[in-house]
Amino acid sequence: MAYQVPEPKIFACRQSQVLGEKIAQTYGAKLGNVIFSEYADGEFQPSYEESIRGARIFIIGSTNPSSRNLMEMLLMIDAAKRASARHITAVMPYFGWARQDRKDKPRVPIAAKLIAKMLESAGATRIITMDLHADQIQGFFERPVDHLFASTIFLPYLRNLNLNNLCIASPDMGGSKRAYSYSKALQSDVVICYKQREKANIVTHMELIGEVEGKNVVLVDDMVDTAGTLTKAADLMIERGAKSVRAITTHGILSGSAYERIEKSALEELIITDSIYKEHQSDKINVLSCANLFADVMQRVHSNISISSKFII
Repeated sequence: MAYQVPEPKIFACRQSQVLGEKIAQTYGAKLGNVIFSEYADGEFQPSYEESIRGARIFIIGSTNPSSRNLMEMLLMIDAAKRASARHITAVMPYFGWARQDRKDKPRVPIAAKLIAKMLESAGATRIITMDLHADQIQGFFERPVDHLFASTIFLPYLRNLNLNNLCIASPDMGGSKRAYSYSKALQSDVVICYKQREKANIVTHMELIGEVEGKNVVLVDDMVDTAGTLTKAADLMIERGAKSVRAITTHGILSGSAYERIEKSALEELIITDSIYKEHQSDKINVLSCANLFADVMQRVHSNISISSKFII
């Protein structure tokens, strides 16, 4: 009797359980059964409650801090490897610790490289992620990395807004490439903000490169953490005569005083994806799901179909 390749199985870490359910439903499968046992000191142990021998499995989990989210992914990968899974794909809508992608001063780690090695050592045979903080992180892996662009989610939304005098803006110099890509796709103007930091998450000075007077501005970034940079940029745009300011950021980390800053800012709307699960505390926040994108790519990976269309902005 000819051997038949089993259908893939989809599992989710606890942080990404809601997104995992959406992805599995869109894929046309049920989320696999995995339970977590907790010890009194906080240690935990995942357990697959069904056979995964010889199967391709997808493990969905964003690895935003705390480190428990990363540990869940690593332990689930290790458990799958020891249960004889054939292929183990880590589906990481948000790849955490990515801001530490280089040594920007002496005696600091390159955390993104460390995380890549840990995932591979645990047994991941493929990585699927979205809007990495820095493109070069793909090179930290020796396994295939499918780096998806959230622009496939955001661009249709922006086009449906039918904004006249549209202007794409980057809140910092590091995001200028992303801003230029969006402006090319939307055939719009582009402006860049130049900022100086006192330390992480604290912006001391910001200047605007370009004109925004009378324009509907859309700020583009890969993540929003404390929202300090984003809201400062939005307020600066309004001061310089912008008609309206909204922002699209792929990953809504939203820590510290982020919600308070967003509410008080000139931002008309903040559009994010559900790569990180949160109960949002602002009516200005609009969440677009990335479930369809990941489900489609997972189906293509399993069927060995090209996914290059998901890399085009």
